[in-house]
Amino acid sequence: MLGGSERVLTTHTGSLPRPAELLEIMDAQQAGEAIDPALFEGGIERAVHAVVARQHELGIDIPGDGEMSKSSYSGYVTERMAGFGETVVEGEGMAAGADLLDFPEYARDYLSGPGARAESKTRPVCMGPLVYANHAPLERDLRNLRSALDAVEFTEAFVPAASPGVISTTLANEYYDSPVAYLEALAHAMRQEYESIHRAGFLLQIDCPDLALSRHMRFAHKSLSDFRKIIASYVEILNDAVAAIPPESMRMHVCWGNYAGPHHRDVPLAEILDIVLAARPAGLVLESSNPRHAHEWALFADLHLPDGKYLVPGVIESSSSYVEHPEVVAQRIERYASVVGAHKVLAGTDCGFSSVAGFTPVHAELVWAKLGSLVEGARIASRRLFG
Repeated sequence: MLGGSERVLTTHTGSLPRPAELLEIMDAQQAGEAIDPALFEGGIERAVHAVVARQHELGIDIPGDGEMSKSSYSGYVTERMAGFGETVVEGEGMAAGADLLDFPEYARDYLSGPGARAESKTRPVCMGPLVYANHAPLERDLRNLRSALDAVEFTEAFVPAASPGVISTTLANEYYDSPVAYLEALAHAMRQEYESIHRAGFLLQIDCPDLALSRHMRFAHKSLSDFRKIIASYVEILNDAVAAIPPESMRMHVCWGNYAGPHHRDVPLAEILDIVLAARPAGLVLESSNPRHAHEWALFADLHLPDGKYLVPGVIESSSSYVEHPEVVAQRIERYASVVGAHKVLAGTDCGFSSVAGFTPVHAELVWAKLGSLVEGARIASRRLFG
């Protein structure tokens, strides 16, 4: 959908902090302990209803389920696809981002600090042919979200789903004979999830950190030209996977990683924007407020946003504990409106607030305060933009 006709609509990027009781069950499940399935399913349902109701109270226009049931924004696919197994992690398991490796002492402190979870000793790896074999978790998530929306009378909501590119970035391949074959297998399997979300009447958000984050996480050794060719192939494969879904029924999230690292190795948006805009989804949910990317709104002054496209700039930082002043939020919205038009701008967040269950760069209490500033800032901007 495009922006509102009378005001700036508000949304966010996906993950929100899970309640403690749900995290306890998820931790036990990840540790291989036996859990009560009914208790787990009931905890997810209660969490979804609570998080949707909280968004309604704040005034978020296009909510999500907070990804309550997911272990992480991309790793959840191993619970739905056959073909993944576990492998032992060698070494310290520290994140391999080129920016963090430039500052190893900081990286160690940050990754073991408050809000971080203990490193798992194993990692999922593709070890066999990929098949989307377990539809029950997706059906449950769609059912829970619909029920929660009906209780508070929302008319629209979004559901995030991992892109083939980001899955290949975070989950290694030991089965397919080439990276392209692995990507194509992922796309073929994920097509079922994408189309199911669309058929259920929700706005599909495809999470594509691979188009930016993978530059310093996976391809720092490549030339910029080679990296552009890689992500262009990601977009081509993604477009094929969502070919049956109208562009206006989709939006796409692009980011450089939701962590408070130096980010000095982030690829500039200017170097990838043409490839990003070649993706079929109409909406572009973009990191726009953090100190490495707050200036990039100006790119759109010299670029014609393709017809049918709209922007959802992050006007709230998702890895900073600062609660933004509503006037700051309003000014961020207005910058984008000044270059692409107010009708093509929605107000969002830089990234999810808990992309991995239990890892919360911002405390849960502050998340809701920040989202409150998002709503109030959008109201201020709406009065000035629409009168």
